[in-house]
Amino acid sequence: MRLSQRFAPLLAALTLLLALPCGAASHAGSSRTTKTAPHARVPVEERPFGAACRTAVDGSSVTAYCHNPYPEPDHVRLHIECDPWWDIDTDGASVEAGPAQTVRLTGRCWKEVRSAWVSHQR
Repeated sequence: MRLSQRFAPLLAALTLLLALPCGAASHAGSSRTTKTAPHARVPVEERPFGAACRTAVDGSSVTAYCHNPYPEPDHVRLHIECDPWWDIDTDGASVEAGPAQTVRLTGRCWKEVRSAWVSHQR
């Protein structure tokens, strides 16, 4: 009977240790040390970015209107790919669309337009 009374506290501590979840058992002794984040990288919230652009092709002319509803400026460029192989494709100059600002981008081909798009840069 004396033997079971001697080992009772040890048995209770062992039972409690096994009953703890894995994460709690590993952090139980770390309260004396400096606390660190459980993950090395914490995701940073990305702020919304990018102007909304509408592109219209009328014959050989291309017009794009870009409106930036966000507080950070967006640098937009109009790119035009012309249909005939001898017609030179164009990449327009970068234009800054500031917060709550609408900009107009234009360009053209000599003959037909194959495609047109707008690129964005912070």
